[in-house]
Amino acid sequence: MSDSLHQLLDKINRRRATVAVIGLGYAGLPVCLRFAEVGFSTIGVDRDAAKVEHINRGRSYIAHIAAARIAAALQKKTLRASTDPAAVAEADAVILCLPTPLKDNNEPDMHYVLDTADAIAPHLRPGQIVSLESTTYPGATEEDLLPRLARDGLSVGENFFLVFSPEREDPANPDYHTAVIPKICGGVTGRCLQAGVALYGAIVERVVPTSGARAAELSKLLENTYRAVNIALVNELKMLADKMGLDIFEIVRAAATKPFGFTAFHPGPGLGGHCIPIDPFYLSWKARQHGFNARFIQLAGEINTAMPNYVMEKTTAALEAAGKPLAGARILVLGVAYKKNIDDTRESPGLEIISRLQKSGARVDYSDPHVPRAPRTRKHALNLQSITLTAAAVARFDCAVVVTDHDDFDWELIKKNSALIIDSRGVFTPAAGKIVRA
Repeated sequence: MSDSLHQLLDKINRRRATVAVIGLGYAGLPVCLRFAEVGFSTIGVDRDAAKVEHINRGRSYIAHIAAARIAAALQKKTLRASTDPAAVAEADAVILCLPTPLKDNNEPDMHYVLDTADAIAPHLRPGQIVSLESTTYPGATEEDLLPRLARDGLSVGENFFLVFSPEREDPANPDYHTAVIPKICGGVTGRCLQAGVALYGAIVERVVPTSGARAAELSKLLENTYRAVNIALVNELKMLADKMGLDIFEIVRAAATKPFGFTAFHPGPGLGGHCIPIDPFYLSWKARQHGFNARFIQLAGEINTAMPNYVMEKTTAALEAAGKPLAGARILVLGVAYKKNIDDTRESPGLEIISRLQKSGARVDYSDPHVPRAPRTRKHALNLQSITLTAAAVARFDCAVVVTDHDDFDWELIKKNSALIIDSRGVFTPAAGKIVRA
């Protein structure tokens, strides 16, 4: 064992290591807090000064992460936040939790990771471990990240350690949080893996080592492509069931009674979140680099991407059947978070549906108890605020479109006072002339 590795492991095992987490979003903030909570001196780094100020004042900007957790870590003096990437010079472990979106042509956009690597490289020193948690394609850690981090005096596997350990957060899921979710870890070398297993073993119950970083990268893509493909299957069956006059939600419930060989997936208005709408395209892009056409995966991505348009078509047809053209219709979109009971709007189909409705001439408002203002994104600048649902407010609209089935919604009020409901989540039982599945 090299002296650098021995010293790093000793610091980790004695909780004397300093950990810097770069990117304090839905993936970065939970892991940052977890290190602070178990006693590591932890620095959260983000270029968003507002996030940094929130943390340093003990406030949370993510609904399902309690401010009390941040305040407690500040009181223990195990947490602080900074906008300065040079803070990594103080750290023994540097964890990158950065967005990896798609370009307009559905190819990987790695600029957040690579730009950050360039920014921190001058501040790295021997004896550190760097972990990439951002979802990416097989080979990215070794082929793209490592050359940007390596500099004179740093030798990977000897005095500098690099691993890939993908995030596995499920926002607002009370049963699974950072400490209990198994953590995959793949090292560029065996010694890198040893350092990575020690680092994450300090904060989670189980670390799952892989043969290398590339295997860990592909395992993450498999997890999310598995979900994307199965959701695409049930979304396609939803459209088929509609043609047959059948209720797909009833069909899924019936099939789910089989105690073996079947996992229930539920249709919806499209995929959201940072991973599932994006990862299959990362995988199919990488497959093409190897001369392989991943047709099945690509098709799943195309089906899921097309679901907002299906909701649009069902809305248009239902309004026309009621004698109202889409242009000029007053439409209430219920929910813009990508799934129920959270405030996360990343890749939200709700934002896409609102944008398409507006472009078609509809007058659109939305209500979401978790998202008071529609965020500005790379694709959308809607300039809308959530409205409060009252009987009178709901009755003003020609149509309500259920996009996110938050528990906070008063569904009985919505049903009673809506002239027409387009339901993409199976909240209501279909009723002729009133409730339409989408």
